[in-house]
Amino acid sequence: MKKFRPQPGFVVKAYRFALDPNAAQERALHSHCGAARAAYNWAVAWIEASWWQRKAESTYGIAQEQLTEWRPWSLPALRKAFNAVKHTDPRFANWWAENSKEAYNTGLANAAAAFDNYARSRQGRRRGRAMGIPRFKSKRKARLSCRFTTGTIRVDADGRHVTLPRLGTLRTHEPTVKLLARVQAGTARILSATVRHERGRWFVSFQVEVKQDLARVTRPEAAVGIDLGVKTLAVMADSTGEIRGLANPGHYDRARKQLRRACRVVSRRQGPDRRTGQGPSKRWEKANAARNRVH
Repeated sequence: MKKFRPQPGFVVKAYRFALDPNAAQERALHSHCGAARAAYNWAVAWIEASWWQRKAESTYGIAQEQLTEWRPWSLPALRKAFNAVKHTDPRFANWWAENSKEAYNTGLANAAAAFDNYARSRQGRRRGRAMGIPRFKSKRKARLSCRFTTGTIRVDADGRHVTLPRLGTLRTHEPTVKLLARVQAGTARILSATVRHERGRWFVSFQVEVKQDLARVTRPEAAVGIDLGVKTLAVMADSTGEIRGLANPGHYDRARKQLRRACRVVSRRQGPDRRTGQGPSKRWEKANAARNRVH
């Protein structure tokens, strides 16, 4: 997928809000994210099938030019192939129409990006660690996520609801006035929305093109040197001789205290025991979930 380039004078920002969906909406969210995972797994299987077929044919002595053609993994090619089989494939035929097309497009786009990264890594054109062949996503371990790029995507005028394709109007756990004010003023334009499940809660993130506010520099002739540290987060000294320090907020130390407290609570509950086959109590599961949220 091509990266979006903002217009001159605009920047792309993200606005994230927690959601409070009802039971029906939560089922729909799970269904959309499951559809994205199913489309991703279908794309991986469809592409790799031609790889294994070519490998098997080469062992039979078939000439190189007569081997099965490589299947393309570009997003348009995956869309065309998926649309051709979604009505007849037993994995999708009975339920694909229940979800937005954006759910399946999310999985296909992720598969295309995964194969692009793998190919660029094999060719030495990608920085970082070597990328392996894309693998199937597990239903139990896969992160629940779905991205919407077309359809009705908006922040409602009441400042407490958002509207997404096929999901309808969902209530937000927090006000959306920061984004709503910019949209109503005409200084922001929503490009896409991504719903994701993290730490037991649903979130929606809006990718927004925002007009850049240029701040005037109070002392353009001064130069500042910054020294980063641990005990003191930063020490700033400018060309006029003024020295200022910025104290470390200590987020990590506070989080460690919270984690120690959560671990003590878990240790006082009846947890699982593999030797005896004992299962965890409800209180242990609740305390363990709270500890995982701190992590």
